[in-house]
Amino acid sequence: MMFKTLFLSIFLPLIIPCWQTDVQVQVKQEVIATLKTDILKEAAWALKQAPVTVTAESCARSAGNKHDFYSEGDYWWPNPQNPGDPYIQKDGLTNPQNFVAHRLAMIRFSRIIGALASAYKITGDKRYVKQALWHLKAWFINPETLMNPNLQYAQAIQGIATGRGIGIIDTIQLMEVVQGLEAMQNSPLIDKQTINDIKNWFNRYITWLTTHPYGKDEMNAKNNHGTCWVMQTACFAKFTGNKEIIDFCRKRFKEVLLPAQIAADGSFPLELKRTKPFGYSIFNLDAMTTICQLLSDKTDNLWSYQTPDGRSIKKGIEFLYPFLKDKNTWSYPHDVMHWESWPVAQPSLVFGAAAYNNANWLNTWKKLEHSPTDEEIIRNLPVRHPLIWIN
Repeated sequence: MMFKTLFLSIFLPLIIPCWQTDVQVQVKQEVIATLKTDILKEAAWALKQAPVTVTAESCARSAGNKHDFYSEGDYWWPNPQNPGDPYIQKDGLTNPQNFVAHRLAMIRFSRIIGALASAYKITGDKRYVKQALWHLKAWFINPETLMNPNLQYAQAIQGIATGRGIGIIDTIQLMEVVQGLEAMQNSPLIDKQTINDIKNWFNRYITWLTTHPYGKDEMNAKNNHGTCWVMQTACFAKFTGNKEIIDFCRKRFKEVLLPAQIAADGSFPLELKRTKPFGYSIFNLDAMTTICQLLSDKTDNLWSYQTPDGRSIKKGIEFLYPFLKDKNTWSYPHDVMHWESWPVAQPSLVFGAAAYNNANWLNTWKKLEHSPTDEEIIRNLPVRHPLIWIN
């Protein structure tokens, strides 16, 4: 039976989202049907890839050691009046000379695990698990190649800072690593010690995220950075079983993110003020819907939560959806860079379709680009393998 027909003939429109219903099962089937060919192709590529961690490349400008993740602020440039002075900011304009090797390695890692885990969910082939373990151990366990569980040297600015809290957004790429491992962890190839070692790495990272001044700064950021702190912290806490942090993230979504970032009409005013209002609005909506996907359960469903004055994640999707369907209707300024590359197959649409019983959102998702090549889009699309996010 066609998806739309199923919706119309069986399910009435719901005021609040459904929870673990046949609709979600149907969405999962539609995701597999849409992505299966691409997933198996990407997984075949992943089977041929050797691990590349932060130890593979280094930058002399980093204040850390070879195990420390290092990146540089995207929008910071040498002062043309005096190249020896501290860098100056050009908001929205990426400096192509900045060090990004560690970020690219982490994105590659995320892509590999996401593809292998997705293919494993479809086929049950143990080869995918074996290959994923090679990469997981390289990043989190092997002493010669592991990454230290902090981001103390991320988004550095020459002459100004050796690292910043704003750099924490780079580890949103580890979310699909975690989701992929959860999708594969029942395989007999994954021993309990390996799982425990990886969970220990993330427990240490959560401690750093919640206690270090950089982590606290990022948590309190008022735009998409604050959203992404909650999103990734929630993801890692769910993986490690940290109920205290999970509850904290749920509370922060309800009491901070929704009231402070979503307007009454569902827009994101703080993102609309930026030089890339379209891309940042999309990114923030994706992050908020991912939080709902991660943390909603039978007793606390964030999809149906509303603030006392009626703000909700559903309004956020409804506001942005017409522009995702046809960006030519966008009535705000165009982004200064990468306008032509948005939108792609945004996770907000597929997650929202499952939560709110909305065939139109899913059909639009199916028609959008599922394999973007623009590095800016890839970096701001941490959910690239939705199958491992749908239970």
